[in-house]
Amino acid sequence: MRIETAQLPDYADSDDKILTTENAVIVLDGASAFRPVPVPASLYAATLGEALQLRLRREPSADLRAVLSESIQATTDVLELTPGDSPSSTVAIVRRSGDQVDELVLGDSPIITAAGVFEDPRLDELELPERRAYRNRLASGAGYDEHHRAMLRELQDAQAERRNREGGYWIAEAAPTAAAHALVRSWNVHEAPWAVLATDGAFNTMTHIETDDWPRVAGMSSAELFAELERCQAWEAHVDPDGTDLPRSKRHDDKAIAAVRWDV
Repeated sequence: MRIETAQLPDYADSDDKILTTENAVIVLDGASAFRPVPVPASLYAATLGEALQLRLRREPSADLRAVLSESIQATTDVLELTPGDSPSSTVAIVRRSGDQVDELVLGDSPIITAAGVFEDPRLDELELPERRAYRNRLASGAGYDEHHRAMLRELQDAQAERRNREGGYWIAEAAPTAAAHALVRSWNVHEAPWAVLATDGAFNTMTHIETDDWPRVAGMSSAELFAELERCQAWEAHVDPDGTDLPRSKRHDDKAIAAVRWDV
């Protein structure tokens, strides 16, 4: 199992986290907070990632939803969090056990294989008017001003009302029951010898600027992956600094990507 990774900025300074075990890769994207939360998103994502890593090392073939539930509970306890008043994070996990590959996604950090993009669309499917409003404003050329930040606070308030409840969406936060709603699938390793995991800051820009040749990306070294992230960052800075072409919450979202190949 070969794992190559890249992050921009690096692990310590990013809300995105990549952790690995001997047979698994974990990618998390802590949600940037535009409303008050008790601990930083980076700390939440790091604590959750370390809890996942510990349990997957201890029980490499354990049920992924159960592992996620236990890890959310452990993170909630360590950071003394309260449901509804906590940072949140996406979770994407790929694991190989013999000839079987298991995948889990919760939130909008996709996993790409030869079978296609495995993603959790439930937040986007809410079609919140606050989300449409800030994107339409960016597309009009208004840019990243204080009014934009106020609109994002309104969006996060609207999302919080729908978080981890039926009819809304599910995400890792301070409610371990959310893990039961993670999307999972399994397949034979011979069906697809590679996987790419990415946070939305990397995936969305790579898709938009058409550097998303995923079989090619899956074969990259860590240095080559980092160069791809730098290319995304440069495009955002010099071609679309105000989010007019690709409306997004901020000029530069944190970016993380992992390329996994198996010897089959």
